Amino acid sequence: MPQAYCVKCKKKREIQNPKAVVLKNKRPAVSGTCPVCKTKVFRIGKA
Repeated sequence: MPQAYCVKCKKKREIQNPKAVVLKNKRPAVSGTCPVCKTKVFRIGKA
């Protein structure tokens, strides 16, 4: 499972419901939610 930094929890968490996305500049990224606080988390570079 991919991990991302949660700003609300201030810790690295595994991404819940990860979705691969492509940014405007064609870079891969992963978007999802924090499993603890349900805040949106985002990681650039891992698809």
